Amino acid sequence: MALVGVGACLFTAVGLEPLFGGRTDPTRIAAQIVTGVGFLGAGAILRHGTDVRGLTTAASIWVVAAMGMVIGFGFFTIGVFTTVLVLVTLVAIRPLERRLFHRQEGRHAEEDHFS
Repeated sequence: MALVGVGACLFTAVGLEPLFGGRTDPTRIAAQIVTGVGFLGAGAILRHGTDVRGLTTAASIWVVAAMGMVIGFGFFTIGVFTTVLVLVTLVAIRPLERRLFHRQEGRHAEEDHFS
């Protein structure tokens, strides 16, 4: 995750720096980062029968790249706020997710038993 964030930040910052070829269109930088990170996220998503795994990892890769771009563009306050928000969300949702999926696994086992 750290490498994705740093990479997005560097691509953004270098694209804005006059020493490295002049200022480019920020929307082109963002579009290329999003495209590249989309491939990483797609690789993190795995399907096992009816189960899909890796969606949280893929979304985390995507948001880390966005935070890297935000920092690269110089919006430090937004970057810090988003980092805190994402961390709180991931920590708060984990217990809820475990409870919900634990119950679903039990239901599938019961359904299979009676089928």
